[in-house]
Amino acid sequence: MGKVIIKGAVKRKKGFLYYIDGKGNVCEAKMARGGKRKKKR
Repeated sequence: MGKVIIKGAVKRKKGFLYYIDGKGNVCEAKMARGGKRKKKR
């Protein structure tokens, strides 16, 4: 597990995942949600 270094440093949005990349930047990625089906044609 990761550590909390500074609380409140990033304003988090609902439905997004936040992580530190290899260069030390904070990155934001949309979380995948299961169960969504494609419409039939």
